[in-house]
Amino acid sequence: MTARVVLRGFGWRHAGRRAWAVRGVDLSVEAGERVLLLGPSGAGKSTLLAALAGLLSDDSGEQEGTVEVDGVDPRADRDRVGIVFQDPESQLVMARCGDDVAFGLENRGVPAGEIWPRVDEALRRVGFPYDRDRPTAALSGGEQQRLALAGALAPRPGLLLLDEPTANLDPAGAALVRRAVADAVTADTALVLVEHRVAEALPLVDRVVVLEPGGGVRADGPPEAVFAAHGDALAAEGVWVPGRTVPPRRATAAPGEALLTADGAALPPRLAPTDLAVRAGEALAVLGPNGAGKSTLALLLGGLLRPGAGQVAATRELAGRDAATAPHRWRAPALARRIGSVFQDPEHQFVTGTVYDELALGPRRTGHGEAAVRATVDGLLDRLRLARLARANPYTLSGGEARRLSVATALATAPRLLVCDEPTFGQDRRTWLELVDLFAELRDGGHGVVAVTHDADFVAALADRRLTLARDPAAVAA
Repeated sequence: MTARVVLRGFGWRHAGRRAWAVRGVDLSVEAGERVLLLGPSGAGKSTLLAALAGLLSDDSGEQEGTVEVDGVDPRADRDRVGIVFQDPESQLVMARCGDDVAFGLENRGVPAGEIWPRVDEALRRVGFPYDRDRPTAALSGGEQQRLALAGALAPRPGLLLLDEPTANLDPAGAALVRRAVADAVTADTALVLVEHRVAEALPLVDRVVVLEPGGGVRADGPPEAVFAAHGDALAAEGVWVPGRTVPPRRATAAPGEALLTADGAALPPRLAPTDLAVRAGEALAVLGPNGAGKSTLALLLGGLLRPGAGQVAATRELAGRDAATAPHRWRAPALARRIGSVFQDPEHQFVTGTVYDELALGPRRTGHGEAAVRATVDGLLDRLRLARLARANPYTLSGGEARRLSVATALATAPRLLVCDEPTFGQDRRTWLELVDLFAELRDGGHGVVAVTHDADFVAALADRRLTLARDPAAVAA
């Protein structure tokens, strides 16, 4: 199956938004071309992919210009296109992994005798570590991403769209997925890839297209030519141009007292017994392969899950007279004041209709006056480059914008301890540096920071100490 893409003057504005997510795009992609789509966070990359996939309905916004895949509006015929979203969980629909990959094949009318061999082939090509019967609910974020990619590959689409396909993967898993993508793109398959970490993506592509945030295409050509002509300007605007290093942010003082400790804390089969101490004035990076329990540990440290074994305990430095009570038993206002949590999936913590109200919710619930709430919200909006989105619905943000909002909501109550799961996911270089600076200032101000991450650059720039979890054999067998 082949596909040719043509966009003429394309633009899209989400319903209820004044600003256009993307505008004035003229672009063609021939069958077999491999294109890396670049631009700062919020430039419209994910919106453009959604348009190519036929996922922008008339009642969800306003369109300018045209989008065609093989001469047809992709909304009228989606069979030629496969897509993997930033949030893989949003496209998993079945209870078992094999059934999820088979779902798209069944919908396309693939003969029954071909379905399971193609399912097995797709799972093998992405390095999926389980059999078909593995429950989708038991997968880590990175495992979900591999499964979603397998589901996109199984129908053998003519146009493959990938929105940061390795964002939540450990290095070994990311390498497997990149190899799977390289093998999947035949001479007739067009590929459009969004990936902030450009250096790792370059072996997959032969062309780079840079979106202009104000509208149109900034640059289009072979990677070497685009970076030679525009590299400095792109790096200044937030694009991860290869070869540009980032400065480390070392702690200005030695760590202080312990804020939180884990003593054999576990949640079988998701997390093996784990010991650690989180100290004031320290940034702790939690590393390890997908499925090792890093996200589960973050929820335990954040007081959002009760340990199945062992304990998580706060010290007087963090909890005062409540130190005798486990964090998961604290009342919500007390927990929000002391520990801020940033989930792996930003959308899981959004509960209001605007960015402003999302940031104001925590301070209001913890008893702040309206003037103080406004000052806190305005400061975070400016610091994390969200001011222009104050009245936007959180669910219309780009992946990078949603991640910054989730970090900001955790910071809005000024917690003494911040626990983040993949805090730099979806960030361009400029907003990534802003987050690193923000976390460094928190740490140097005496706050504790725990970051679950696969981002080696983030660890190198910020972490004072590292904890590496191993995959529990019992968890793999469960």
